[in-house]
Amino acid sequence: MALGLGAAALGLGGAADAGPLDWGIDYGAATDPATARRYRLLVLEPDHARPIAPLRGAGATLLGYVSFGEVERQRPYVAALERAGALLAPNPNWPDARLADLRHPLWRATLIDTVIPAILAQGYDGIFVDTLDNAEALEAREPGAMAGMVAAGAALIAAVRARFPRMRIMLNRGYAALPQAAAHVDLVLAEAMATRWSFAARRYERLSDDDWAWQATRLRAAQARNPALQAMTLDYWDPADPRAVAALYARERAAGFRPYVATLALDHLLPEPRA
Repeated sequence: MALGLGAAALGLGGAADAGPLDWGIDYGAATDPATARRYRLLVLEPDHARPIAPLRGAGATLLGYVSFGEVERQRPYVAALERAGALLAPNPNWPDARLADLRHPLWRATLIDTVIPAILAQGYDGIFVDTLDNAEALEAREPGAMAGMVAAGAALIAAVRARFPRMRIMLNRGYAALPQAAAHVDLVLAEAMATRWSFAARRYERLSDDDWAWQATRLRAAQARNPALQAMTLDYWDPADPRAVAALYARERAAGFRPYVATLALDHLLPEPRA
């Protein structure tokens, strides 16, 4: 449904008359090159059949998405992983994705020997690691059967760093493994820092100050372990409410973090509203 609000009404402006932007995420297949080139750091879905050179701004860093904690059904290596017993139950929020056993040697080898090299071969500067926090949830839910999942996640990050020492690595959450993983990553992301999408209520909602502080404490503890680590935040909100979006940027930036605000789909870039 059309909202009747153009870019000017939302305070977004056009790519031609706007300045550089810090960072963003776009998993869509139709990333706008003019917008993409404004970002200093960009996270993209590497499985789309397209060149990435037109999306790279001068001096920009491009990271390819890779899920460590689950595997989407369309990935070409799903069948082999399933035959080997490396896949677990479907993700209840994303039924097309199966949870992955981080302890399984075939899954670890698939990531290190196949998935990550394929991303780098496309010209990406590194990877964005998602769903590592599934390990904590699985181990908490089934402490017997899933014992060692968090440790396996931390060890996998260390193994990736050892194999690709100059690659940029951005980790999404993964807080249980972060004390061990912090030394091996360049950036850490707090997804849903101040706001999130409620799957139950089917709307964006604000989180409590205690929820925000819980993540902030973990980000700062990780930076204490690795002073070079950069802390990023990702909040979700309706872009038709630019005042609220701007307030989210201001809050996270005031705390010393590098913010980005988007919709849950993360299928197009949403530049920060101009003041």
